Amino acid sequence: MMSLKAAYPWTKAPFVVGAPMRVLSGPSLAVAVSNAGGLGFIGPGLKPIDLEGSLSEARDLIAKSPSLSKYLESERILPIGVGFQTWAGDLSISSPIVGTFRPAAAWLFAPRNGQSELDTWAETIRNVSPDTMIWIQVASVADAISAAQSAQRPDVLVVQGTDAGGHSLTKGAGIVTLLPEVIDALSSVPKGSDIPVIAAGGIMDHRGAAAALTLGASGIAMGTRFLASSEANISAGYQNHILAASDGGQTTVRTQLYNHLRGTTNWPAPFDARGLINASWRDHVAGMPFEENRQLFAEAAKKGDAGWGNQGRLATYAGTGIGLVREVRSAGEIVESVRNGSVELVKNTAQLLDR
Repeated sequence: MMSLKAAYPWTKAPFVVGAPMRVLSGPSLAVAVSNAGGLGFIGPGLKPIDLEGSLSEARDLIAKSPSLSKYLESERILPIGVGFQTWAGDLSISSPIVGTFRPAAAWLFAPRNGQSELDTWAETIRNVSPDTMIWIQVASVADAISAAQSAQRPDVLVVQGTDAGGHSLTKGAGIVTLLPEVIDALSSVPKGSDIPVIAAGGIMDHRGAAAALTLGASGIAMGTRFLASSEANISAGYQNHILAASDGGQTTVRTQLYNHLRGTTNWPAPFDARGLINASWRDHVAGMPFEENRQLFAEAAKKGDAGWGNQGRLATYAGTGIGLVREVRSAGEIVESVRNGSVELVKNTAQLLDR
């Protein structure tokens, strides 16, 4: 199996990843995660061309980092990753940018046309930036096998359980069952066991990280937890809703409603998104006509921070583990606490089993 430490030499074990949340994971967050010994990802942004400015800003931040700047000088790569929702991306715009900045990883997600679309992206990115490793996010055993058997095998697979916030497959399984089944399935594919597997979906702290590592993951990825980081590109209203929420199995819902309210109606059919319940959802369930709901949503969007919250109407995408997110911390502190806490927990568990 490929060594993630060898591939990303600034990282420390256990391997912690900051997920590429669309506009919420900007350069500051990605660089902060990598600076703490993890691997941070920049989200795809609102438009494909946005990536150029984000990577330029990230490069400037990395150049000021004593622990990361040497990789710009010696390896000539950016020690961060970039994420793409391929269905909404533009490869003709994105690939030259990747070739110019050479990020350490490209995380591909949500194809409209299945594995063939991911293969096209992977091949093009590898041609323009051979040192950029390809990560593919999957949420089913079938998609994991398809990726592992493809002509453009990923360097890393991200296996996302259904507890994740934001977008994923409408049908899914929790990481506790999905991850080991994927690992078992990969063992039946030639060289499938050589692909490192990153666990995602519902991991909020060292306990979730330790569980995923015990299940066989090579590392863990977090999105929702980093929404409550000081470096996240997030409004105060959105972040406050994250901090106030609890009991995520009851207070979040999987739906495309929030996308449709803001006019995004073309997500690929197998996908929806998990977010916190608010007035938009409650009115929808109560039978409010969509056009009336959309008008109220548009009015809420003009209210700034007041547009979010339990009584607000704007989308707060978050996972079911939201009740474990109780405070804003720096990304570095989050990475360190997850890494150190998971190691300590595993050690303590081993001691208990030895008694």
